[in-house]
Amino acid sequence: MNLAKKIIVGVLFYLVFLIALLPASVVVSLAPLPNTISLNGVSGTIWSGEVESLTVEKRQLELVQWELSPWSLFLGKVRLDLVSGNRGTVVNGKGSVTLSMDGIQAQALRFEAPGSFLVGDTRLPFRTKVGGDISLFIEELAQGQPWCEQLTGKLFLNGANVKNQFGDYPLGDIELGLSCVDGNVKVNSDESMNQLGLSGSVLVKAEKMVQVSAKIKETPSQPEDLKKALSFLGKKDSQGYYPISYQGRLPF
Repeated sequence: MNLAKKIIVGVLFYLVFLIALLPASVVVSLAPLPNTISLNGVSGTIWSGEVESLTVEKRQLELVQWELSPWSLFLGKVRLDLVSGNRGTVVNGKGSVTLSMDGIQAQALRFEAPGSFLVGDTRLPFRTKVGGDISLFIEELAQGQPWCEQLTGKLFLNGANVKNQFGDYPLGDIELGLSCVDGNVKVNSDESMNQLGLSGSVLVKAEKMVQVSAKIKETPSQPEDLKKALSFLGKKDSQGYYPISYQGRLPF
């Protein structure tokens, strides 16, 4: 092997090791991050690293770790195995996320947080305050228009509680099914998934528009303020159900 070839091979090996050992902190310092995102305590490499805290829109995640598959890059994709926090932190989760020209895909995704984490600083109508925790489990997610191409999962509201100027509504534990219908996110529940006598669905459409189609009847486990409010929904049917119908924009 002549000198020129040795130099070329040496440079190639140097570039490979340089990329393999490239510190994540260097990449973060050079990346044009939006003002709404901040990272602290970045360590490791771009392939395997950790961030002590990640703040997005005033919502903070702790101990965010990632593993980036180099082989996925050859397929024009970025596959990340992510872990955020642990069972001892208020917000925690894990799962696999793939980024490509087709959008975002996720598999085996788990995320747990207090309800206040999702609401953030948003002012809800009627001075509403939300309590309780959420547990999100996504088996499969594929981004589409306007929201999804595929979605299978569940959302659990644990110890849900709503307070506003009309009363106090301890709603208990609620299970919600998640699916994708014509590109829209569908959230559904029935009386076997909650103690509120509630059945129906919510469609989350483009531009944060929602369509609610549900019904509810009085049950012994309902909070008293909720029982008193049922009559405002309209006339109940022959089976004792009050209609719930709404179409509008999400407040956040």
